[in-house]
Amino acid sequence: MPFVYLLECSDGSLYVGSTWDLERRIGEHQEGLGAAYTATRRPVRLVYYEESARIDAAYAREKQIQGWSRVKRLALINGDLDALRRASRKPRRTQEEGPEDSG
Repeated sequence: MPFVYLLECSDGSLYVGSTWDLERRIGEHQEGLGAAYTATRRPVRLVYYEESARIDAAYAREKQIQGWSRVKRLALINGDLDALRRASRKPRRTQEEGPEDSG
């Protein structure tokens, strides 16, 4: 079954990936064979994963999460749906700000 996963690297950064075999892939990351990014940031720790029905769905989810902010990724990892929703909202403009200046 395919997976999308998040790793916490030794420097505190988060890495997002997808794979058919989660256990094997995590082992590769730990050995420095997984990805260039994680190879220099070992050890890594699995902090989140999701199963997908198909590998293309796992890859699409990987790409989606890669586009997220750190705050949003941490909300996902922590299972904090309220924080995830808040992080997904676009900031509102105040009335004082008005439309952007074209000048």
